[in-house]
Amino acid sequence: MIRITNSVSIGEDELHEEFIRSSGPGGQNVNKLSTAVQLRFDLRGSPSIPYGMRERAEALAGSRLTKDGVLIITAQRHRTQERNRADALERLVELLQEAAVPPKPRRKTRPTKASKERRLEGKKRRGDIKGLRRTKPGGD
Repeated sequence: MIRITNSVSIGEDELHEEFIRSSGPGGQNVNKLSTAVQLRFDLRGSPSIPYGMRERAEALAGSRLTKDGVLIITAQRHRTQERNRADALERLVELLQEAAVPPKPRRKTRPTKASKERRLEGKKRRGDIKGLRRTKPGGD
């Protein structure tokens, strides 16, 4: 079991790993070895993730989420499979931990009387300045 929060854990059987070849520079190693890891987690189908957390995780995942609700994390920063596996798992846990925190509800506020007066005074001052720019008929 992989612990996400105190109350949420996911089973290792819910994760599917596939090893693929890394892109980018790396010499002969990159052409011969499959060191990159593609970690797949069925976010929508997981019984371990509560509804609210699932919704927030889907929003956070963005383009990493397929139409079927499968989260795909590709890790290829390191040269070894083991370090890439750990990196992918760590990134999945971070995403789910971030999704576990519900957003603070917005508390409605009203502007104070003083701030309204300051705003209106500023508008009046600006209007007066613009009024001085107007040319008076038959002036100068």
